[in-house]
Amino acid sequence: MRVAIVGTGMIGSAAARHLAKAGHTVTLIGPDEPQGDWAAHDGVFSSHYDEGRITRINDRRPYFATVSAAAIGRYGEIEAESGIPFFTESGALIAAGRDYMAEVDHARDGLDVTFDWLDADGLARRFPFFRFPDGHIGAHEPSRAGHISPRRLVAAQIRAARRQGAHLLHAEADRVAPGRVETRLGIVEADEVIVAAGGWTDMLLGRAKSFTVRPRTVALHEIGPAEATRLARMPSLVYETPNGAYVLPPIRYPDGRLWLKIGGDPVDDELTGSAEINAWYHGGGSPRVRDFLTAQLADLIPGLAFENVRMAPCITTWTRSGLPEIERVAPGLTVASGGNGGAAKCSDELGRLAAVLAVETQPA
Repeated sequence: MRVAIVGTGMIGSAAARHLAKAGHTVTLIGPDEPQGDWAAHDGVFSSHYDEGRITRINDRRPYFATVSAAAIGRYGEIEAESGIPFFTESGALIAAGRDYMAEVDHARDGLDVTFDWLDADGLARRFPFFRFPDGHIGAHEPSRAGHISPRRLVAAQIRAARRQGAHLLHAEADRVAPGRVETRLGIVEADEVIVAAGGWTDMLLGRAKSFTVRPRTVALHEIGPAEATRLARMPSLVYETPNGAYVLPPIRYPDGRLWLKIGGDPVDDELTGSAEINAWYHGGGSPRVRDFLTAQLADLIPGLAFENVRMAPCITTWTRSGLPEIERVAPGLTVASGGNGGAAKCSDELGRLAAVLAVETQPA
């Protein structure tokens, strides 16, 4: 079967690997990461241009806990097939009030996940560098959790897919229809098209607005050797705040420096259309959100010494249901988009589900 996949991000590249391994003829379509000044780039962007995303099974949403468990179980397979490491097992911590943690406990029901419950004193003993609000308790996953490099995960999926015979077309898609993708390098015809284009999906399909695209700013703080030593046992962290904050431990970026990343916008704005999305990326993020996050990080890690701070823009794509849209919308056309802020860690399973759906719903 011939399958064309539009979108070389985390879900699209995962679908390509699964389909190529199953023996299908796969064409993966998408541009390379923009190089140099983003403000000068007039094409599409993707949200995997980064070195840190939290990965864990524990989640307050049962669907995401389940698909994350499946995806994490294949990290080793993807690394072995590609030769590209992308997973760091630093552990992951959720810290929140009891009502929030009750949802986490429910979502985990029936899943094989090793974790430790920590009361307030236990949190302070195990992670003395953190200062949580009164009443917070924690669930700490010491293994099969931590962080991934989304950039390297995508590279690993694509390399593994190509080793199984998939073809990579470095081009932007201009228009998508059942069994047909128009690109700037020509037309690709297939038995099935999978659209995994994130915030650009509605525009590519020419359909009415289905997704809500939200701008996001992350703040990255450069730390030196002394702080790196103090935070050497730091896990990835999700903790309950009004803005839903998350923090990653120090990660070495391509510039050779160690950066501590925090995210969690205090407001939910919305972007409509390609021009607004591109303008957001061109602008580089929100200084107001950067400063808010920096102050929040100082409260979380008292005495934190950092040498530099920068910000980066991102987008998240939300569906009405709160679940990814993995759906066959017409014969010859499947959509696999809408990560709802949680797709990075489980993208391999989301891609697999899209691949299975595209193949199984073909007419006999």
